[in-house]
Amino acid sequence: MITTSRPSRRFLAALAVTATVALTACSAPGADESTTSDQAAGDVSTELTDKDVTLNLYLETGFPIVEELSKEFTRQNPNITFKIRSDQFAALTENAPRVMASDDAPDLIRLPTIADSASDGLLLNLDPYYEAYGWDQFPASQLEQMRVDDEGSRGSGSLYALGVGYSVTGVYYNKEIAAEIGMDEPPTTIDELEDDMAAAKAAGEQPIMQFNDIGGAAFPFQALLNQYSDPADVSDWIFQKPGATIDTDAAVEAATHLADWADKGYFTDDVNSLDYTNMVGRFAKGEGLFMFDGDWESANLDKSMGDKVGFFLMPTEEEGGEPVAMGAPNTYVVPAKAAHPDEIAYFLNWLHTDEKARQIIVDDSGAAPGGPASLPVPEVPETSLTHQTLAAAATIGESGVLTDFVANATSGIYADGIRPELQSLLDGRISPEDAVKGIQDEYESELGS
Repeated sequence: MITTSRPSRRFLAALAVTATVALTACSAPGADESTTSDQAAGDVSTELTDKDVTLNLYLETGFPIVEELSKEFTRQNPNITFKIRSDQFAALTENAPRVMASDDAPDLIRLPTIADSASDGLLLNLDPYYEAYGWDQFPASQLEQMRVDDEGSRGSGSLYALGVGYSVTGVYYNKEIAAEIGMDEPPTTIDELEDDMAAAKAAGEQPIMQFNDIGGAAFPFQALLNQYSDPADVSDWIFQKPGATIDTDAAVEAATHLADWADKGYFTDDVNSLDYTNMVGRFAKGEGLFMFDGDWESANLDKSMGDKVGFFLMPTEEEGGEPVAMGAPNTYVVPAKAAHPDEIAYFLNWLHTDEKARQIIVDDSGAAPGGPASLPVPEVPETSLTHQTLAAAATIGESGVLTDFVANATSGIYADGIRPELQSLLDGRISPEDAVKGIQDEYESELGS
């Protein structure tokens, strides 16, 4: 169980490291010595211009944290303003290559799938800024997922992105429904989780509130996959390692659970048309025992549900097993054609190091702010939901494993593989075996293998 004792400053300082140390199952070195930057550190500036500049951002709909940070940045630096365009996640990832290749490319774009774009020369190599700003003071593992080597594999090589908040996922639960069915504490095994779902259904409550209009069932699917498989194998697939596959017995088992949950009515009848915003809204109003989601929603749920909501890491297959969670930096890249690379790099460095910016990230997203290991994570009230999500991140950092999202494996896998296959699975149109095979087929098609 997650305690609610007030964290010490030593604990909070350590969390800056532990919440990100586990970003991959195994730590890899930093930038390869053989990899050279597109420009030398001396060719970039770390001084903010005094001229009037408008920075163009292309962001993900429903996650306003960067917009909030931009407002604070403009407050501190009035000559810098922001023009923001937003898109749904699936549309954003599909449109990103075309948008970045255009003559009016944005200065910053939310992009979790960086390998292909880096290899295609669409992203600015951030190594010169890494050197100029001293980002070597960040924990090395904090940046690993955002490195791409000369072979196009993630985990090492040059730096092509930075995070805005470093997230961990788990399960939110409605404490009032939990009390109604006799769930005195969060489940510790998958069997207990499913027993609680069955009890909620029997009591006339909705067991799961989950969006799947664009493939959100990937959250519970991967939560199960992480428990039934070796997390290193999952990471290999996401990082496009040679020979990696998701068409495994473990993935079939995870998909079988999803199909069973759908068959038993644990998902809503409109799961395949339910969008993210309505999922959160309905859960906040008391509909649904469980919701699979990330710490970025903790601040909003704190405001809307107060002490009626809790958070726990996905239970393990066997009691006492090693906790595994999905999580990653909320990655943002600078297109190679960006008009204002120095100014946007300054902004990225600022949001990792400025006290007010770090507080905004924690308060508004519930995620650890990252940045130099020497900087403490801003304190939060001990009774808050954000306290629970930060504690969960610390648990993963100290004794668990964090894997990237399967939706980040390729630029099109979420829209063209995961979404259609999981929608068909929950509708009962295809089998678990066909669902994971379909995802793997799309993956291989995109990689040209």
